[in-house]
Amino acid sequence: MKLRFLGTGTSFGVPVIGCSCAVCNSDDPRNRRTRHGILLEDGDRKLLVDTPPELRLQLVAADVPRVDAVFLTHPHADHLHGIDDLRAFTGHDGNRIPLYLSADHQAEVQARFSYFLGPEPSKQPGTVVPGLELIPYHDRDLVDVAGFPLRVIGFPHGMYQSYGFRCGDLSLIVDAKRVPDDAWGLLEGTRVLILNALWYGSPHPTHFNVEEALAVIERVDPERALLTHLTHRLDHAELEERLPAGVEAAYDGMTVEI
Repeated sequence: MKLRFLGTGTSFGVPVIGCSCAVCNSDDPRNRRTRHGILLEDGDRKLLVDTPPELRLQLVAADVPRVDAVFLTHPHADHLHGIDDLRAFTGHDGNRIPLYLSADHQAEVQARFSYFLGPEPSKQPGTVVPGLELIPYHDRDLVDVAGFPLRVIGFPHGMYQSYGFRCGDLSLIVDAKRVPDDAWGLLEGTRVLILNALWYGSPHPTHFNVEEALAVIERVDPERALLTHLTHRLDHAELEERLPAGVEAAYDGMTVEI
């Protein structure tokens, strides 16, 4: 199985609009971070995790001709608002892509994109819209998503639950503030751990900072851990120098064999 980071930035992305900091002006391409997105591949099967606003650019850059399913972690704009770009895969030939999303987020996503997900879609003549089949999941469900067996795990994210998963040797934690007490056992034996980390220092009310992420990594004890959802307060090269052995900073376009 191969994992590709399509985007590794937080909700503002990097560079941040109007910012003149060193990271936003950096020549290091690893400091250019689009919003969070991941592609899992196993043979010919492709699973897209989240549909960020830059989805079209990410899929073109990764030369992705199709996806077999989409897993939505939660409906914040930086993880969802590129969903219309999926019409490139479905709009002209009537294909439908399974979209897995939490049952507690389904009504909000349908209302936000009612023109193609609502009970009475309002497709304009001569236009195409994404063809999606909504499949709700619940916390701790074991779901087969395009042949990928995912154990869904919910993580507190402010007023929301954000959902990651365990898939074989991989555990994915996106937009989390803490790991629930009864979820640690599901992470045991993880070999590759992906998790969010905003910055060093001051705690954030809805996300891990780097120190909190490192504490999770220490307890899970994977062979390899990768930090994503990074802000412009983290320079890639400097972050890599500070991280302990076995922990890396992800960057847009990075691929990981699992």
